Amino acid sequence: MLRTFALADLITLGNAVCGTGAVLVSMSYVATADIAKIWAALVLLPLALVCDALDGTVARWRRKSSPLGADLDSLADIVSFGVAPAALGFALGLRGVWDSAILCFFVACGISRLARYNVTAAALSDERGKVKYYEGTPIPTSLAIVLVLGIAVFYGRIDGAIWLGALELGPFVLHPLSLVYVLSGSMMISTFRIPKP
Repeated sequence: MLRTFALADLITLGNAVCGTGAVLVSMSYVATADIAKIWAALVLLPLALVCDALDGTVARWRRKSSPLGADLDSLADIVSFGVAPAALGFALGLRGVWDSAILCFFVACGISRLARYNVTAAALSDERGKVKYYEGTPIPTSLAIVLVLGIAVFYGRIDGAIWLGALELGPFVLHPLSLVYVLSGSMMISTFRIPKP
């Protein structure tokens, strides 16, 4: 398998490694309450975005892609821009039952969005093979949530002091801040057409 890898694929794997690292340090924060772990996650996720942008650029520059490229990219993206932001939110205090359901919804939307893109990319491509527009927001837009969480960390508005507090809905807790994940996930699976640069 390694013989089929192109340089762009290794960069894509860098994306996945950054996302996985962000998940692991987020879990470490829950265990240790060491805020440095959260700052590490907040650095790793933009690095994942850099890798995500570079892999396509390198593939075009080298005019070489592997048969694994598109699938690797989608799988790396779901880790870095789906699972990792959800894990970060959970680590920072979105731990109610309703919050967990919302975080699962968000990840499911990210997976669905990537699957739809993979299936429809050929039909949405122009004569040069370039996709003309995205249907629904691209999954890396979830970094907007990461930015909001980073600001919350900076101001100490996490865990018990999380922005917007907590509500008891039935026997379970909902932190209204988790609703940003509903908005992001819903936008990913929407039919809004977003021109691709």
